[in-house]
Amino acid sequence: MTDGASADRHAAGVDEGLRAAVVDLLDRADAAADGPGTGLLPIVQAGAPVLRAPAAPYTGQLGDALPRLLEAMRRTMHAAPGVGLAAPQVGIGLAIAVVEDAGAGAGADDPRERSPLPYRVLLDPAYEPLPGPDGEPERAAFHEGCLSVHGWQAVVARHRRVRLTGRDEAGAPIDEVLTGWPARIVQHETDHLAGELYLDHALLRTLTSNENLLRYGNAVDPGFVDLG
Repeated sequence: MTDGASADRHAAGVDEGLRAAVVDLLDRADAAADGPGTGLLPIVQAGAPVLRAPAAPYTGQLGDALPRLLEAMRRTMHAAPGVGLAAPQVGIGLAIAVVEDAGAGAGADDPRERSPLPYRVLLDPAYEPLPGPDGEPERAAFHEGCLSVHGWQAVVARHRRVRLTGRDEAGAPIDEVLTGWPARIVQHETDHLAGELYLDHALLRTLTSNENLLRYGNAVDPGFVDLG
């Protein structure tokens, strides 16, 4: 719940031109599908300028169109399929992302620590690394991919444990600690909002097509994986 002052600030922040453009995008997506509430948004690919520009903080620019955009982003993420989607990936330069992952399943022995990440909306998210039990920074190196770099994956050494802050779709503050794969997901999506792609942080020698990753496995020679 937000107070009346917050609601007034959000209403005052509506950008009518941007709102109209987003509504038009959503209308066209629905028209190409089975009607209202069914459309999937086109996911822009690497090379699109919107992916390389820092996203603008969300201050209510979309007004009453925000819930509809969030629903479309979630549908698009599921259909891709993916576990996160940032607004710049659908051509909208605002600091908005959605994330959701069912995890690796109960009892799975997964070194990635892929625990479930319930659906949530992130407005203006930020993260900071947290130290491990010995007080030192921890990183984990695994292959990851991106819906905006379709068909490819590479190893990225990311913080194993982070503190996530930001706001949800109602404006309520987010402040929580994430570990393992959920921490990787929020780092990946938050980086999008800074104009970054995972390839900026990847060990490019490990770059592989999705098909070859399945064919040859994801074993990585530790001699060239720098975990620092």
